[in-house]
Amino acid sequence: MQTPIPCHFMRGGTSRGPFFLASDLPADVATRDRVLLAVMGSPDRRQIDGLGGAHPLTSKVGIVSPSQTPGVAVDFLFAQLQPERDTVDTTPNCGNMLAAVLPFAIERGLVAVQGDTTTARVLTLNTGMQCDITVATPGGRVRYTGNARIDGVPGSAAPVTINFLDTAGSVCSGLLPTGQVRDRITVTGDGFAPFTLDVTCIDNGMPLVLFKASDLGRNGYESVAELNADDDLKRRLEALRLQISLRMGLGDVAQKNYPKMTLIAPPSAGGSISTRSFIPHVCHDAIGVLAAVTVGTACVLKGSVCDGVAVMPAGNMPTVSVEHPTGEFSVALGLDPQDPQKVTRAALLRTARLIMRGEVMVPAAVWPAHDLAS
Repeated sequence: MQTPIPCHFMRGGTSRGPFFLASDLPADVATRDRVLLAVMGSPDRRQIDGLGGAHPLTSKVGIVSPSQTPGVAVDFLFAQLQPERDTVDTTPNCGNMLAAVLPFAIERGLVAVQGDTTTARVLTLNTGMQCDITVATPGGRVRYTGNARIDGVPGSAAPVTINFLDTAGSVCSGLLPTGQVRDRITVTGDGFAPFTLDVTCIDNGMPLVLFKASDLGRNGYESVAELNADDDLKRRLEALRLQISLRMGLGDVAQKNYPKMTLIAPPSAGGSISTRSFIPHVCHDAIGVLAAVTVGTACVLKGSVCDGVAVMPAGNMPTVSVEHPTGEFSVALGLDPQDPQKVTRAALLRTARLIMRGEVMVPAAVWPAHDLAS
């Protein structure tokens, strides 16, 4: 016997995964997590027995519900799974999956169409972050086709605009969780000699540790395949991640998906800065939405490791072009005229698409059908 669960399978930005109404999943967190693991087919490298795509970017789940917060339309809970682990992490945000929240909410009748475009406020339960999302809805339905293009996704689609309202300290205690814009740390571990480097620990939507690729003997323009095959680098990155997380107030992150480790280098394709981001043990084919926002923020902070590396436009409304392995990601920042070190606005463009809708089946041993009916 199997238990059917209503599901919309959606792409959000450069990620994809199943979306559910919270009311269609178990209320008990432990049972819910077992259901999500069964849905995705984790733990298994190929995720052959589920919907997962054998990669962290395609091992994500969205859970949406009507919001009880005044002024907010829907609540969004993001869940990060891993192909080879039995973990369900609802601590961090995901800006890419966020792009599919409003289309899903409209499809499921949680949000009414307003006209040719529909804007709604979304609260991300993972971190308490709010944002305004706008999608195209001509004729009373979500339009998925259009001319907007984002690197990392083939073809074009209708634009989804996201205006973040308050992202500083999404997981950490504040924008600069160590209290410093730059920290020097000596890293020790098995399999390599101790090394010292400067890092910027920052959280403007996603906890990141930024450092110059050259400080680890890399140029920052390596391919994803090269970096994923670089076992020496990955050992160093994990040792750095585990040590610096203590300074960031994050505790033991051995089983967490954050902080993301991001190598930076001068831009090579006309952008503002070049990046290679690990999530946290696999090199990202692109860069996450909120990671791009956080990198862009670091670029405007005097004294950060990006200072002197990034090529920045002038003015209080800079657009930071964050280069990544498959293109670039532009983030429009608003700076406080009285304090150019303070970011007051972060807006960006994504796309989304409904891929499939129906029911996903999980073994009754995981969640008996009579529990669903009750």
